Amino acid sequence: MITDSYLGAVLIHEMAAEFLILIDNIDLSATICGEKEVDKFLPQTGHMRMVDRVIWVCPDGTAGVGERVIRHDEFWVEGHIPGRPIFPGVLMIEAAAQLCSLLHTRLGRSSGFLGFTRCNDVVFRGQVVPGDRLLLLSKEVEFNRRRFISKAQGVVNGKLVFEGTITGMTI
Repeated sequence: MITDSYLGAVLIHEMAAEFLILIDNIDLSATICGEKEVDKFLPQTGHMRMVDRVIWVCPDGTAGVGERVIRHDEFWVEGHIPGRPIFPGVLMIEAAAQLCSLLHTRLGRSSGFLGFTRCNDVVFRGQVVPGDRLLLLSKEVEFNRRRFISKAQGVVNGKLVFEGTITGMTI
């Protein structure tokens, strides 16, 4: 039996959310941090670095836009839906967590390794495939000396493809 409260919950999750950051006025061709600068802030390297560059950071450093270009030669392409590769959702979350960590580290608030401890309210709203340019949006919502919480979203071709809340802490 489907109840009204169940229908309400379904409708809430199906409604498209607004972007965390208004990207219409951001120069998406700009680069604040290229690959070498990203490597200074993130310990992930090689196949596991999921942020190619940072495009924009707000003046107080707590929100930003990053990018991940999805390539045809990535390690997951052959095995994640052969013949129809789809960028795995867990890697979308990892990319978002890396941008959140990069922004937090860039502020100089923590010394040491930042670990990804939780993701909540994650919703996938679209597919990401090789050739796509995945814009990552991050906005801090809470911070203390050991932990931060950020809202994160992924956007492809102007459409929201995922969103969630990322928690990280100094380990």
